[in-house]
Amino acid sequence: MRLFCFGYGFSASTLAPQLRQRGFSIAATERSAGSLPGDVSGVAFDASAALPDGALDGVTHIVASIPPDDEGDPVLRHARQQIIACPTLQWVAYLSTTGVYGDRQGGWVDESGELKPAGRRGERRVLAERQWLDLQDETDAAVQIFRLAGIYGPGRNGFRALREGTARRVIRNGQVFSRIHVEDIARTLLASIDRPRRAGIYNVCDDEPAPPQDVVEFAANLLDMPVPPDTPFEDANLSPMGRSFYGESKRVSNDLIKSELGVKLQYPDYRTGLRAILAQEQEA
Repeated sequence: MRLFCFGYGFSASTLAPQLRQRGFSIAATERSAGSLPGDVSGVAFDASAALPDGALDGVTHIVASIPPDDEGDPVLRHARQQIIACPTLQWVAYLSTTGVYGDRQGGWVDESGELKPAGRRGERRVLAERQWLDLQDETDAAVQIFRLAGIYGPGRNGFRALREGTARRVIRNGQVFSRIHVEDIARTLLASIDRPRRAGIYNVCDDEPAPPQDVVEFAANLLDMPVPPDTPFEDANLSPMGRSFYGESKRVSNDLIKSELGVKLQYPDYRTGLRAILAQEQEA
């Protein structure tokens, strides 16, 4: 069995070691030689040309996480035919985002919800999802979409900002969002590998959507540090990306990964996840 990753970021690099324990070999794209861990075979790909000949030989599973552009997914623009022609391919995962749902004014949304992206980044994701689902008609492999909530985990969480004195508690009434620990992303992908569904679409998030300021406060209390003062959204002077983040408020349902894939989250809420991350830091 062989996993090929288009992009070797936080999610793919967390999944790969767990698949290696199952006997998988791992390959991934890289922009510059030597940028990947030694146990990952690097394949040159800068999202502007096709893969080298033979890059997908023996590949059984694909994870794609390279961000889309205005034309959609650059992977499919340059490597679509190579993917279709891969005779060993069994399973494909495209890592998308819950941003495709847009703003729900704090309401709940599941996989059946209408896609209403609020900005260009969300529109690009919707286009890329459609392109990957269209691929399903041309391959026997199970192509699936995973819509990820805000990702956190070791080395990517609110503790660093608190320690550096840059953490903020920006308050906007009614603002709430969902998140997911990176280990639970890997857990969900593993469950899908064991129970693949053609053209499956899944939300990947924890059980407890929450206001962002609550997460900052909890992290500060764990570190026994002062809780940053409240900053009203109107006075926050946020970047355009920051403002777009606060422009969407929704609670994302994860019922389907539980009922269909049998996923049992290791970190069902941010409190469990942050406690575990801090414990790992203290043990290191």
